[in-house]
Amino acid sequence: MFDKQEFVTSVYQLSDLPKENLPEIVLCGRSNVGKSSFINSIFNRKSLAKISSTPGKTRSINYYRIDEKIFVVDLPGYGYAKTSLKERAYWSHLIDEFFSASKNVSLALHFIDSRHKPTDLDFQLNEMLRRLEVPYLIILNKIDKLKQSELSAAKKNITEYFPEASYGDNLLHYSSVKKTGKKQIMQRFSSLFYKP
Repeated sequence: MFDKQEFVTSVYQLSDLPKENLPEIVLCGRSNVGKSSFINSIFNRKSLAKISSTPGKTRSINYYRIDEKIFVVDLPGYGYAKTSLKERAYWSHLIDEFFSASKNVSLALHFIDSRHKPTDLDFQLNEMLRRLEVPYLIILNKIDKLKQSELSAAKKNITEYFPEASYGDNLLHYSSVKKTGKKQIMQRFSSLFYKP
């Protein structure tokens, strides 16, 4: 299970999306939230996904094929302050259009840095996923940077921002460094895509 992973393509226009009709796990969140590190960590690969040293640099939708059965789709991060307003508007439009156009999204992972409060763009993404009825998990990421008491507070706080979030249900945590939370996330993937 999840033994074979390969980078497929980088897409800059929705007309260039892969034609394979595979279910998709879509990764979304603000710039520098750790989506590329998550891909490498969750699949035990050091360089499957390229990690940019410059937040906001990734401009493409990146596709990874897993076990010839599913796509993991990494959307461009949003909201990095040093990118132009025009580029940020383009990314926002691209993400919205992607979710509206794609018929294969089985699960969206909404990454939020556990050290920081959600941004307005996080709220917009959450609202869009619910409006389009896309199944989603909120992933509190980078928890290795928190003390246990801080993590407990972060879990509590996130449910104040997103009242529908329930830990263990549609809210999980993860550390790409320590791989804390990996078992729970992989079990969720398994239940969706590797049903007996």
